[in-house]
Order: sequence, then C-alpha cells, then structure tokens
Amino acid sequence: MGNIILFAGVSLDGFIEGPDRDISWHVVDEELHLHFNEQLAAMGAFISGRVTHELMAGYWPTADSDPAVTGAMREFAGIWRDKPKYVFSSTLQEVGWNTTVVRDVDPEDVAALKEQYPGGLSLSGADLAAAFRRHDLIDEYRVYVHPVLIGRGKPLFQDTDARASLRLAETRAFGNGVVLLRYDRVRTP
Repeated sequence: MGNIILFAGVSLDGFIEGPDRDISWHVVDEELHLHFNEQLAAMGAFISGRVTHELMAGYWPTADSDPAVTGAMREFAGIWRDKPKYVFSSTLQEVGWNTTVVRDVDPEDVAALKEQYPGGLSLSGADLAAAFRRHDLIDEYRVYVHPVLIGRGKPLFQDTDARASLRLAETRAFGNGVVLLRYDRVRTP
C-alpha cells in the first residue's frame, strides 16, 4: 500500500505563499528541481486541490516546448503530464492531462487510492492538506523550508484540533539554502 506524502515549500516563517498568492520567493534551482523530479517520478499519482491543480495545469503541460526551459524543468513537464492526477474540487467540471476530479475527501476512497498506487501519492495544497489532516490521512511530511521570511501570507498548517505525532526521517540542506525536513507519521495502535 502506498503512502500519502505531503510535499510543500514554505518560508522560514511557515507560509506557502505570500499576499496575492505570491510564490516568487521560492528558491528552486537546478539541484533542487532535479531532487523534486527524482522524488515525484517515484510517486504513483499526484493529489492536489483546485488552486494548486490550476496553477500546475496553467504551465506544465507545454513547459517543455519553451526553449528557455532548463533540463530539470523540461524533465518535470513530462513527469507531471504523464502521471495520473486527482484534483479535489467541488467546482471543477472538466479537466485534462490525465486528471480525475474528486468531490470530497472520503477516507475509504483515499484508502482505495493508496491500494491502487503502491509507489505513493504526492499531496499538495494547504487547504487539501488540512482536510487530509482532519481525517488523519497523511503518512509523511516533506517540508522544504526556503531561506526567506515573508511576514504574512497563507500558512501551510491551518488551525485544527487534529494532532499528529511525527518521527524525523531525514534532513537535507541544498546548496541554495533550502532545507528538507522529512517526517513520518507515528501511528499508535
């Protein structure tokens, strides 16, 4: 059975985006992008909320046709385009690029997805992550801390009564100052 793995980039002060959805402060160089490609190519499918999906779908389907795109970005365009994607949305009607719309976060449906994709499922989007947390569906957290303080914006972790015990599984510092903090969910019987 695959795991649900939250992938998220955050500022040092815990925001995934600044005001007006600004993510220009994300420090993604070739080294970090190659790391993302390696990690995400191993996933069975991508899970995202509507906002994240629309952001990705607005760029990645044809990014590799842009001559200015780097090797790592060109490679990721193919990874994103080819992987199955599940977008959780109550408003989207039609989607392309190997994507299925899911209306609600149902733990039984998520368990079926985990069975279908033993390689794991990459989860993204703060609102969707909050819904998955409320149902205790996240098995692993991969948080990429960027070397910037932005002061305000959208936090990665929203207020909730759901508590999760975690075990540090890995840390890694990249040359651009980004630090990966990888935690596994500790399940108690």
